Amino acid sequence: MTTPADTIFALSSGAPPAAIAIMRISGPAAFDVLRGLSGRLPPPRRASLCSLRSPETQEILDQALVLVFPGPDTATGEDLVELHLHGGRAVVRAVENAIAHFPEVRRAEAGEFTRRAFANGRMDLNEAEGLADLLSAETEWQRRAATQMFGGVFSAAVEEYRQEVLRLSALTEAELDFSDEGDVESQNNILISDGCAILQQKIAQLLASPPAEKLKDGIRVVLAGPPNSGKSTLLNALVGREAAIVSDIAGTTRDMIEVPVAVEGVALLFTDTAGLRDDSDDAIERIGIDRSHAAMQQADILLWLGPENTGPNHSQIIEISSKNDIPDYTAKSPSALSVSAQTGTGISALLQLVAARAKTLLPPPDQFAINARQRTFLADAANALAACSETADWLIIAENLRQARRALDSLTGRAHTEDLLDTVFGKFCVGK
Repeated sequence: MTTPADTIFALSSGAPPAAIAIMRISGPAAFDVLRGLSGRLPPPRRASLCSLRSPETQEILDQALVLVFPGPDTATGEDLVELHLHGGRAVVRAVENAIAHFPEVRRAEAGEFTRRAFANGRMDLNEAEGLADLLSAETEWQRRAATQMFGGVFSAAVEEYRQEVLRLSALTEAELDFSDEGDVESQNNILISDGCAILQQKIAQLLASPPAEKLKDGIRVVLAGPPNSGKSTLLNALVGREAAIVSDIAGTTRDMIEVPVAVEGVALLFTDTAGLRDDSDDAIERIGIDRSHAAMQQADILLWLGPENTGPNHSQIIEISSKNDIPDYTAKSPSALSVSAQTGTGISALLQLVAARAKTLLPPPDQFAINARQRTFLADAANALAACSETADWLIIAENLRQARRALDSLTGRAHTEDLLDTVFGKFCVGK
């Protein structure tokens, strides 16, 4: 993606029209571009008012605030210019066209500014992923977890693990080079064995934490029960809009309806399902019922609207006593939550209960959350460390420690492939 000789530019703020549009230029020719537009290079790291002109016609394009950042101490590790323009579409388009006429300058690709920051040592892969998560965060819990990752908390932990592996590797090399191969177990032998076990346990504890995907995709809350038990009506009450069709006709809901919402800063995915019954002759309804069973198995939290204690065995089941506003209402035991979607009774309490349950399934709000890529490499490192205790051969132990170090290097990007980088930085928009 990145060619070192290239200078790239892109709009880094939101799409115009807007009050201000921020244009970023990064690369070896960034200052030359600014001189060509404004006729001068303002003092570094100070906002300066400049008239930007077309290099070809000398027509004034805009009066802009300009910031100059000499590399390598910049966001990308390169010379960087920010043009704070008036945010009209015509202004942005005119400045973009003027910049594009400079030699060795091109429009940035998606994520290219952040990729250059990684390539120039301004951040590692974990911090880059944290930035991507921060940009896409929609809930408070997502924002806080992303801030921890972007702030380098996880990377600091990985670096601590890596330094410990390097220490254990040095001890192992000492055994290979200087061991007398006697019958008495050396002090190094004990230090290496205990060190591998302790580090493997630390990584295992981290792997046991809730995954980042729960934060991003939302906790799946499934409403289930027989036909006409009030699932669709309750769903509409919980999400505050008419998301599902409500009817007294059994079998109205034939497929799953998913509605994402945020409650108390937590992302939830409410799922309405087809009513469960065994006597349906409708082939389409039967497909919906099969999908309902599958949804219940995948649910993080299950709201059961059927007869009490007849729902599936689920660790996070909440018994719902629905329709408490109708004359023939049959209450469940006091442990069930009584609600009425028509009057709103119990809806707030149910949302609070669901949010409380959901928070127990998420990483703590002051802790980072690791994603699938990170979990894969952490598991590789843990497995390699565990293998060290399964052999007394120092050569095999040294190789396992090398594999553990390589897995940790892959986490931060010290060891990587272009395909991996394309995947990580492809998540960003143009301008980041």
